[in-house]
Amino acid sequence: MRRLLASALLIVASVGLGGCGYNKIQGQDEAVKAAWSDVINQYQRRADLVPNLVNTVKGYASQEERVLVEVTEARAKVGTIQLTPELINDPAAFQKFQESQGQLTQALKSLISVTENYPDLKSNENFRDLQVQLEGTENRITVARNRYIDAVRQYNVTIREFPTNLTAKWFDYDVKPNFTVQNEAQISTAPNVQFDTSKPGDAKPAAPSPEKN
Repeated sequence: MRRLLASALLIVASVGLGGCGYNKIQGQDEAVKAAWSDVINQYQRRADLVPNLVNTVKGYASQEERVLVEVTEARAKVGTIQLTPELINDPAAFQKFQESQGQLTQALKSLISVTENYPDLKSNENFRDLQVQLEGTENRITVARNRYIDAVRQYNVTIREFPTNLTAKWFDYDVKPNFTVQNEAQISTAPNVQFDTSKPGDAKPAAPSPEKN
């Protein structure tokens, strides 16, 4: 008798949880985690390309020290962020992640723009291969980010709708941060690049002396 009663209560509880959206929240939460893992994998793929890309450019355009340093520092900053699963539940940490990746994106755009000034570098087979890999990775990042944006949108809508919002509150599920419009605009903005065409050892022009009255 007790076993029958326990089984009945379990069935009622299962139906109740399903009807109140609990199972739907679980499924969408897992979808967000999977989409986020893909975003991280693609960003890591890009980060792994940076050292070889920088070294190749340095071999032909070592005088572009400013751009090379910017890329290296941006890549290092990305590496300091702990990419834990909890990051997608922490708006402040997620914003920091966005900013660091945006800075690396801009630095890489500057680096590629600089290479337009060095025909020998552009014709280098190793550089061309790295550039193709980088372009392919950027496309994968775009796809992964779009999938994550959509997964988070669906999840956030679900836990804000009635009556699933009551279930979300009961089990402490909250909205997840998403990539912002401002961040997307920043990433898509072309960098302002000034070429340094001087050669190592060239004397720099002296600064004009102030006029005397």
